[in-house]
Amino acid sequence: MKGKKKVIALSRFARESVKASSLKSKLAVGILEKDALGVPLPSNTIYWSVTHKPDFVAGVVSTGKIGIDLEQIKDVSDAVFERIVDPKEGAHFTSQDKSLVFFRTFTAKEAVLKKTSHGIQGLSKAKIKMVVDDKILVVQYLDKKYLVENFYFHGYLASVTKDNVDVQWTIT
Repeated sequence: MKGKKKVIALSRFARESVKASSLKSKLAVGILEKDALGVPLPSNTIYWSVTHKPDFVAGVVSTGKIGIDLEQIKDVSDAVFERIVDPKEGAHFTSQDKSLVFFRTFTAKEAVLKKTSHGIQGLSKAKIKMVVDDKILVVQYLDKKYLVENFYFHGYLASVTKDNVDVQWTIT
């Protein structure tokens, strides 16, 4: 499968993962629609977010706005690293390799931007303010702080906004 067809298929699988999350969470979603800018609209008052890569898709639901992002952990150049992780942010991380720091930072920021419906153009305004441990960090975007949980599996890292809700992860 190539190009646009592959993206459509991945998007469909990601939406199926939203429905699976809905069933596990006992939060009923109906039709999953997006607005003109591609932002997911609440379904039956339930918020949802998706992400997809060629090997994995993910979807989450919540009673409040939520965001999720997923990336494969791989080497990154110094230039790309410095574009996403500023020195102040990097200082929050101890004893983690550069690639892991990069992808924890990038996916956490992306999850927050999805939650706030601002998209990638807000990336430079999202900042890591605290690393709680190897799974939890705090991202500040504009004047608000967001708790983000990381989940590691099969060489990938997923980040989801948490905000005082216990996130239950399952890989199927």
